[in-house]
Amino acid sequence: MRVFTPNEVTVNSANKYLAILVAAKYSRVLNEFPRDRSKSGEKKLTTRALEELSAGAIEYRVVPRRRSE
Repeated sequence: MRVFTPNEVTVNSANKYLAILVAAKYSRVLNEFPRDRSKSGEKKLTTRALEELSAGAIEYRVVPRRRSE
């Protein structure tokens, strides 16, 4: 299992907390796609998401929450 440092994930994001939230949401999106279960050496989805985020392959934008009135 690969260990990601805070410096690695903050290269393409504002801070480490936002980076983890983006990677978690992206791994949920990846989970919806069918995967080839025959591969035994397949990486975990969270590891794949963090690798892509660190490489700058994920584009995201922060949408402010609306206040309910």
